[in-house]
Amino acid sequence: MGERRIKGHVGVGGKASGIALVARDNFSARYDLDRLKGVFSRPAHALHGQSYVNTVLVLHTAKGGVATSWMLREMKSRGMAPAALLLNLGNPIMAQGAAFAELAFMDRFEVDITDAIQSGDHVSVDPQAGLVIVG
Repeated sequence: MGERRIKGHVGVGGKASGIALVARDNFSARYDLDRLKGVFSRPAHALHGQSYVNTVLVLHTAKGGVATSWMLREMKSRGMAPAALLLNLGNPIMAQGAAFAELAFMDRFEVDITDAIQSGDHVSVDPQAGLVIVG
């Protein structure tokens, strides 16, 4: 099928790549994750029980508050963070958290990112170029 390029808003962090984990669900580092085990822990979340560690995590919208910043950084410091985070719609707190954690983060894509990428796809993220490559 070849590689596909998806443009988005210029993000934060360095280049990253990995296998995608995708759901059309929202994301909170505080309420959705077991940060010690590296899995989605909220039973109502579409990814409940799945590991997010070293994945390119692709979700719909950021949710949650200021705790996101230190939670993302703490996860990254222990090697328990996703490789990158792609959201259709982020918020300033999520962008700040990703920057603080030195985590690749992008949002506001030209397409619905949760439709454009499927779990299991190999994804490369270049936040500074505002570019995601699938395949």
